[in-house]
Amino acid sequence: MRTLTPLRTLTVLVTLVAPTLAGDWPQFRGPFFNGSTDEKGLPASWSVTENIAWVADLPGPGDSTPAVWGNRVFLTSTDKEKEALLALCLDRRTGKPLWTREISSGEVRRDYRSTYAAPSPSTDGKRVFFFYGNGQLIAFDIEGKELWRRNIQKDYGDFAFLWTFSSSPLLYDGKLYLQVLQRDVSVRPPGQGRRPRRRAGSGNGDDEESGAPIQSYLLAMDPATGKTLWRHFRPSDARAESREAFTTPIPRESGGRKEILVIGGDALTAHDPETGKELWRWGTWNPERIGHWRHVPSPVAGEGIVLVCAPKREPVYAIKGGGSGELGAEAIAWVSRDERSVSSDVPTPAFYDGDFFVLSDVRKSLSRVEPATGKVKWTTPLPGDKKYEASPLAADGKIYLLNFIGDAVVVDAKDGDIVSTIPMKATPEYPVRSSIIAAHGQLFIRTNRKLYCVGKSATAQ
Repeated sequence: MRTLTPLRTLTVLVTLVAPTLAGDWPQFRGPFFNGSTDEKGLPASWSVTENIAWVADLPGPGDSTPAVWGNRVFLTSTDKEKEALLALCLDRRTGKPLWTREISSGEVRRDYRSTYAAPSPSTDGKRVFFFYGNGQLIAFDIEGKELWRRNIQKDYGDFAFLWTFSSSPLLYDGKLYLQVLQRDVSVRPPGQGRRPRRRAGSGNGDDEESGAPIQSYLLAMDPATGKTLWRHFRPSDARAESREAFTTPIPRESGGRKEILVIGGDALTAHDPETGKELWRWGTWNPERIGHWRHVPSPVAGEGIVLVCAPKREPVYAIKGGGSGELGAEAIAWVSRDERSVSSDVPTPAFYDGDFFVLSDVRKSLSRVEPATGKVKWTTPLPGDKKYEASPLAADGKIYLLNFIGDAVVVDAKDGDIVSTIPMKATPEYPVRSSIIAAHGQLFIRTNRKLYCVGKSATAQ
C-alpha cells in the first residue's frame, strides 16, 4: 500500500487518540486531522440512483459531517418539524437508524444562516461526543446510553458571537478539547442590537453583570466524565467581529513535541495539550485590525508548515511552526499574494500526497500548492455558479468537493482535471455545507434532507 506524505507525522497522532480501526473517520477532518485518508477504491462517478449503497432520510438540515467508526455512522441534525436538535446513529451497512436522541427543543438556530447542528461529532469507538451551537455537549456510549452532559454557556457564560457559534470538539491523546474564541462584549443576531450577558452558573463567573470581561478560551475535559481538566484564556488584539472564530483546534507534532493549534482573533497559537499553556504565537494577517474579519477555516499542517487562510479574499500564509513565544516575520515561509486564486474564506484546506489543496470559495477554484515554496502546481476553475463552502476531502488520488446545491465534483489530484460532476439533487431550503467524507471504501455525502452512502454495500465488501 502506498504511504502518503501526511501519514509520516500524523499516524503517530492517530495512535495516540485511540486504536483507530482501518477505514474509520472519527472526527472533523478525519483520521489524520487534515482532510485526507488512505482509503482506496473510492468511487469516481455515481448518481443519486447508481453506485449507491443506501440513502437515509434526515429529519432536517445541518452542516456537520458524519463520524464513522466500524459499522456506525454518527451525525448531528435538526428536526424541522419538532424544532429540536438531535444526535443520530445509523447502521453503516444499511443506513437504518440504530438510535436517535433528542438533545433540546424549542430553538435550533440563532440566525438565518446556520443552525446549532453545525459542529461535527467525535468518537473513539467507545464513546461519541456531540456538541451544538447552543452550548450543549453530550457524551453517549455507542449504544446510545447517555454518559454525561453539560452546557458550556451555563458553565462559563453566554457565547458572544454575531452569528451562530460552531466549533467541533477535538478528541486527542486522551482528552476532549473545545475552543471558544469570541468577542469581549455580548451581541445579538443581526438587527437585534446588543443583549445583556447572562451570568455564568458554576463556572468562573465571567460576565458583564459582575464587571469581569468576556474572554476567549481553550477548554480540556475528561472524556469519561466531562469534567473540566483546565481552561486556558486566550488573549487577542482583534476588534469586534474579528475576535470571532468558527474554527476547530487541530493537533500537531513537531520535534517530538505535541501541540494543539488554534486559529482566530487575528492570531495562530500553539498550546501544550497537557496544560493549555501557549507555546508560541504568530499574528497577524490583519495588521490594520479590520473589525469584520471573523475566521472560519481551521489550521492545517504538513511538511513543517501550518497554513493560515486569511478571511474574505485575502492571501494564504504559510507559517513555520515550532519555536516559542511571539514569532515574527521570519516565521512566514511564503504568502500567496502573487497567486490570488489561492485563498479561502470558509473551507479548510486539505493536506495530501505532500501538498496542500486549497479550495477558494470566493474565487470558485481549487489549487494544489507546494508547502515549502507556495508554488502552485495547478489551479482548476470549478463548475456551476454556486459557492463551495464544504471543506475538500482528499483520498485515493482524488479531491471531492460539494457546493451549496449539492453538486459533487471529483477532481484528479495529480493534474487538477475534473473527473466528474454529480448533481445530488438537494432540497433548496438550505445551503449544503457538509463535507464529503470517506470510510471503509465508501463516500458519505450529506445534503439537507438525505445522507448518501456511495460505493459498494458493506455486504458486498
